[in-house]
Amino acid sequence: MSTMQTTRVLPAAPRPHKNPRDRKSVVLTIAMWACALYFLLPFVWLILASTKNDSDLFTTFGLWFGKTIALFTNLGTVFTYENGSFGGWLLNSAFYAIASALGAVILSTLAGYAFAKYRFKGSRGIFSVVLGSIMIPSTALALPTYLLFANINITNTPWAVILPSVVNPFALYLIRVYAIEAVDDNLIEAARIDGAGEFRIFWQISCRLLGPAIVTVFLLALVGAWNNYFLPLIMLNQSSLYPITVGLAQWAASSNAGGGARVLFSTVITGSFVSIIPLVLSFLYLQRYWQSGLSAGSVKG
Repeated sequence: MSTMQTTRVLPAAPRPHKNPRDRKSVVLTIAMWACALYFLLPFVWLILASTKNDSDLFTTFGLWFGKTIALFTNLGTVFTYENGSFGGWLLNSAFYAIASALGAVILSTLAGYAFAKYRFKGSRGIFSVVLGSIMIPSTALALPTYLLFANINITNTPWAVILPSVVNPFALYLIRVYAIEAVDDNLIEAARIDGAGEFRIFWQISCRLLGPAIVTVFLLALVGAWNNYFLPLIMLNQSSLYPITVGLAQWAASSNAGGGARVLFSTVITGSFVSIIPLVLSFLYLQRYWQSGLSAGSVKG
């Protein structure tokens, strides 16, 4: 009697199915890297260009160092050219930006909180006007603003630069949207029952909950005022009052004129590099308030 041995054929293992989400994730990752390179490459070029002299600036590859490192020489020229006017422009920009940002934070926080938590006659109509004003470009308002300030004799003064920057409709809208969700109406009512006044509720309770939005508004207003060029250009005619944007533009115009001012090419680039350092430091310092706000929101019950 013979025994027949049979072999059992196992079914083939199914091929792994590619998840469409994985493919989408790869595409999004590539897109994010492309966006990062798009924004970082000019910054890298600016850093490398500030280390070059005028000769290397026009003869070497842009995204690499020159034959000599002239960063400290360029910095010395930046802060000593025209009797050190760059330092004054830097201080002017800091003053204009901080004053404008603080004013924008105060006004937008007060108004945004009022629109979010109070109902008064005409509130919807006024807020609609505020939303509509966001669509108006600031350059279109520059000339009417100049004529208005000229009639009250405040042109060629710091107020001509600060006051228009304090009014920020987008910041008001941002605070209102954030306050609707971040500040609970029940919390306000409980504070009122305990005898707290409206200003105390706003200052001690609501402002703490609005922290991330306030920091966001401050940074946006700070960057906007720091990079503001057209408004100071038409409002100011005294070099000692110029912000860094207008001052560097004057140097750049002298560089483009050629001749003996050609040395200003590397100076203008190095000055541009120095001008962005305060903004970078501001973001690095204030980002912790964003993180703390997000963490607080994630554990809110």
